[in-house]
Amino acid sequence: MTKPGSQMVWLCSPADVVRCARKRRPDSHKGENGVALVVGGCNELVGAPALGAQAALASLRTGIDLVRVMAPEKVAWVINSFSPDLITLKLRGSHLGERHVREVLAEAAKADAVLIGPGMGLDPETRSFVRRVLPKIRKPLIVDADALKAAKGLKFKGPALITPHAKEFEAFTGKKLPKELSKQIKAVEAAAKKHRCVVLLKGRFDVVSDGKTTKVNKTGNAGMTVGGTGDVLAGICLGLAASKNGLLDVACAAAYLNGRAGDILHAVKGYTFIASDFLIVIPRLLKKWGFK
Repeated sequence: MTKPGSQMVWLCSPADVVRCARKRRPDSHKGENGVALVVGGCNELVGAPALGAQAALASLRTGIDLVRVMAPEKVAWVINSFSPDLITLKLRGSHLGERHVREVLAEAAKADAVLIGPGMGLDPETRSFVRRVLPKIRKPLIVDADALKAAKGLKFKGPALITPHAKEFEAFTGKKLPKELSKQIKAVEAAAKKHRCVVLLKGRFDVVSDGKTTKVNKTGNAGMTVGGTGDVLAGICLGLAASKNGLLDVACAAAYLNGRAGDILHAVKGYTFIASDFLIVIPRLLKKWGFK
């Protein structure tokens, strides 16, 4: 526990993960234990399919039943090749635009939680899409990557969690992020209040706040700068949110879990681990912490 200024700040711990564990009914049916939607991808970014797939697979690894990925057709076909466990919904065109708003909102209404952003790009039409669709989604919403840049200054109307690194935080809020942890905490708390969302600021120490309660996560290491780990984190958030957990609990659990998985991988592989390695470690940790 730390105490910058007068605000009490707690540390994320395994208890945050345990809090998000949900028991299944023995006679439960497909879809009852969580349905998630990932929206992203564009033809211009070569790695877009991988980013969308990493996020979707990470959400599945939290134990939910179904993940659907909505992406431009070319991207969606490549995502299909990553795993037979992923369901893709193919959109016309090379990037997301306003013509897709109705389709995306219809699918979002069927999901328990929605992630928007992986590999999306910043085409002007995509920026317009983001600003039109985000205020209309009422399901728990995770906003990551390019969607954060497109959503600059937006105040959310439904439950929302944003997962920026420092530059994305600055792009979304329009404010410079201080380097000192105590000042970062204050900046995150202010952003959470202003934009009516939970903020999970990724960094050497992650900062999580809904504007009232604030926690710092100290798991993780420098090897997690490898591409794709942020998408894994967003996917974990999506899966835990689809399991009907509150978004502050989701953010704290996901930050701790993702960082702890990274620490385990570092102990075994040094700094040579990659994002897909997390998909092996995460289920083992979840089982240890009550996901049975």
